[in-house]
Amino acid sequence: QVQLVESGGGLVQAGGSLRLSCAASGRTFSWYAMGWFRQAPGKEREFVAAFNWSGGSTYYADSVKGRFTISRDNARNTMYLQMNSLKPEDTAVYYCAAERYIPDLYYSSSKWHSWGQGTPVTVSS
Repeated sequence: QVQLVESGGGLVQAGGSLRLSCAASGRTFSWYAMGWFRQAPGKEREFVAAFNWSGGSTYYADSVKGRFTISRDNARNTMYLQMNSLKPEDTAVYYCAAERYIPDLYYSSSKWHSWGQGTPVTVSS
């Protein structure tokens, strides 16, 4: 498995931006599909964005489409989530996930088996 560590979370005002990072180690990062999920207090973990190992196929939740951008730097073994125009409803703990091949049901957290510890994002109104 690949080990994942998120960073970059914090407190931001509505309309602001944050960039989350997910550093990977343990396996060849470039072979893995990667994704971001988030979990708000009292809610289930929900899909945010994902792409396959090459980045050629990218998926976004409707709630973040046009505001968030997922990217990866294979040379640095790091994935990013650029979050713009943040809203209070984006407040959650954000988790990165990895899987050897992107699951058909990529939006289901149960299909991903490597997870980071999460980084909290709070958007104030």
